[in-house]
Amino acid sequence: MVVVIIDFLGRLNRLAQNFGRAVEEINRMLLRVDDKNVKELIGHPTGRGRTNCTIFLSYTSNMISSGVRETIRYLVQNNMVDCLVTTGGGVEEDFMKEKGINRVGNLLIPNDNYGKFDDWIIPILDTMLKKQKEKGTLSTPSRVIDRLGREINNPDSVYYWTHRNNIPVFCPAITDGALGDAIYCHFYKNPGLRNGADFAVYLKTAQEFDGSDSGADPGEAVSWGKIKSNAKPVKIYVEASLVFPLLVAETFSRRQNDFSAPTPRAEPKV
Repeated sequence: MVVVIIDFLGRLNRLAQNFGRAVEEINRMLLRVDDKNVKELIGHPTGRGRTNCTIFLSYTSNMISSGVRETIRYLVQNNMVDCLVTTGGGVEEDFMKEKGINRVGNLLIPNDNYGKFDDWIIPILDTMLKKQKEKGTLSTPSRVIDRLGREINNPDSVYYWTHRNNIPVFCPAITDGALGDAIYCHFYKNPGLRNGADFAVYLKTAQEFDGSDSGADPGEAVSWGKIKSNAKPVKIYVEASLVFPLLVAETFSRRQNDFSAPTPRAEPKV
């Protein structure tokens, strides 16, 4: 009955038709994955067995806060996707649920709940820092998430399963949110780490009036330790695709001869 309804949706209004088209597109992905006639590609960089179609799943933190978290967990638990891309909140809110904190979206919660999260994560960061100093193993965002997935040891967690199934998670904004607070406080107590960028230039049209992070002044990034307090960040309110090429022309291009020639990457033999 459900299949009949979904097929029917594909013949209704524009939104429903787009849903039907999305179903068709995803099924095309899965057919490519199962296609045994196409030559298998070079091995996955994480050691995963690589198919004829690498599937990336990207989502924001509200998807983890809501019931959609269970759907995402289903996909990684059953090894159906090859990579996750998410925000800092998309990582921390999964672990907060498993620690009994239950942070959900914009609901107000007691500050001591964040303390529980810090109490769990700081010893893990201590261990990772020790390994980094002893063995030179850099703690990239993906490695931090993988380690947290291992430590949570709870099959209700999305990242428990990404760790178990060796599914990489990319999170460029891992320093945002409560997880970012914990990382910043941990790094601040360990001299020798950067504690912020020396330089920063923003190109964006977002404004400050709505309180969004994308519209925030560079001072917000300084307060979080993303930019050093003595830096001189610049923010241009502009359409980026117009100004970015001009910036490159006036900076990098003028110094092109100062850069060393690129070294071609050696491709492994098939």
